Amino acid sequence: MKKIISVFILLFFFSCEKKGNHPYSFYYWKTRIKSTDTENKALEQSTSSDWYVRFFDVDKVNGKFQPVGIVTKDPSFSTSKDTVPVIFITNRTFLNIKEPEVRFLAESIHQLIEKKIKELGFKNTSEIQIDCDWTAGTKQDYFHFLKQLKIVSKKTITSTLRLHQVRDKKLMGTPPVEKVYLMCYSTSSPLENSDKNSILDVQLLKNYLSEIQHYPIKNIDVALPIYSWGIITNHLGKHKLINAISEKDLDNKDFEKISENEAIVREDGFFFGHFLNKGFRIKVEQIPQEQLNEVTDFLNRKIHNFNLIYYQLDERFIRNRDF
Repeated sequence: MKKIISVFILLFFFSCEKKGNHPYSFYYWKTRIKSTDTENKALEQSTSSDWYVRFFDVDKVNGKFQPVGIVTKDPSFSTSKDTVPVIFITNRTFLNIKEPEVRFLAESIHQLIEKKIKELGFKNTSEIQIDCDWTAGTKQDYFHFLKQLKIVSKKTITSTLRLHQVRDKKLMGTPPVEKVYLMCYSTSSPLENSDKNSILDVQLLKNYLSEIQHYPIKNIDVALPIYSWGIITNHLGKHKLINAISEKDLDNKDFEKISENEAIVREDGFFFGHFLNKGFRIKVEQIPQEQLNEVTDFLNRKIHNFNLIYYQLDERFIRNRDF
């Protein structure tokens, strides 16, 4: 009888662990911060004290570093959450960068972050997150930049981590940070002809992260996708993306459904704010909750005590989600 009880307790423990109970938050990736009642409620109910806001991108234009899409805020917006600035930097920014430019880039980014924190009325945060899809060719300069930003800002610098950077860690190197954010999405290009879901292919993710438990940095949080889009293919086989289309949007008399997530446009017309011709194909990609649970369960067996950050906070994506 004692053995049966012990087994039951063990099974219950692992069941609870698989369910997660991970603190969670959201990324915010729009250029103007404002929220609907639904978005504000979801944010305030999130169980992490932080939320992650893209402040601006950095790109290299005609050989010069340029901030792109600097965030603004609606005066009516407020939140009790601590705001972590996220800066997306293109990989080409670090191509052929010179030593003095690395320091200049770190100082410029820090100064603009400080300026925006004051303008937006946010509390000064102790963390800056850098999002960059670095490569083997740019890793040394990117890693040097992270060190310089830490010196300049005197803050905790964290970095995003893509799946291929985990699988190929010997080639890609390990960023000099104490914490990384594992991006469990964008597993392939949506503009390739493929029957796979480009937002998240769970089996591919498992293959890439089969040795994640051996990654040198142990403090890992996990970013999961809740967004969706439609991939539109024209008569020449060229593709474009339309954001926030879901499978239910295909239930339209002007579409001929050919599968649960694909349809053909019956007549020329405006759909989702775009003009689509008769014969155009629409393929919807979205991630069901079951797949997010499967990813979380898989990572529970590999790493522990991680937070979840959902990409992204948008009323169109948070409806009917079980956070």
